[in-house]
Amino acid sequence: MAWTFNEPMATLSDSSTVAKAERLWESETLGGLTEDNNPIPVPIILLVLLTTCTAFFVTFPLWGQRPTAALYAPYVNAMSDPRVLAAKTDAEAISVIRSIYENTPSERSGRSDALLARHPISMDQLRQIAPQIQALEAKKPGVDLGDYTVVGNAVTIANFEGNYRPDGTRIRQQPWWDKGYTIDLFYLSAFFLGVFLVVKRLPPTDWQPRHGEH
Repeated sequence: MAWTFNEPMATLSDSSTVAKAERLWESETLGGLTEDNNPIPVPIILLVLLTTCTAFFVTFPLWGQRPTAALYAPYVNAMSDPRVLAAKTDAEAISVIRSIYENTPSERSGRSDALLARHPISMDQLRQIAPQIQALEAKKPGVDLGDYTVVGNAVTIANFEGNYRPDGTRIRQQPWWDKGYTIDLFYLSAFFLGVFLVVKRLPPTDWQPRHGEH
């Protein structure tokens, strides 16, 4: 059962282990079923890698972040602007609000622009969440609106539990790197390494069993 790393891509077993595996392979009939010693097809390997990478990229926190009250706070603040109040339609009003936001450098950031593009909001939705955001700001002066998630027409405390701030409140904001990804990377690495070790303990693929000359 000795290991050898002279040709890891061919086999990790020494010659005596390979010979023993070959004898066992030839003697075991598996109830009439036969199994050749073929390598795993490259398309299958690529498909597994593609599936893994796609699962990570699609659910990555940078792409899957939920909209927060802080994201729409500049829009709420702009609702009292005379230009918005003078708008004749909701479409015109939300267009004016976006224009005010885009022309206020202190309110803008590249990250917010990207999130607003992925989570657009209508004037009707804005009217529903505005009172809730204003109530939070009035009830808790200095509140970090990033701790609150906008779910439909409701503003709720975010379902995250981070570190505590000096004032005792807890940070409830989605991190750019979720802890679950660290766990996933560990288990996936262990899985792929385990599969590699198991497969490479078999005889080299240039040897094929005769299956009793069948």
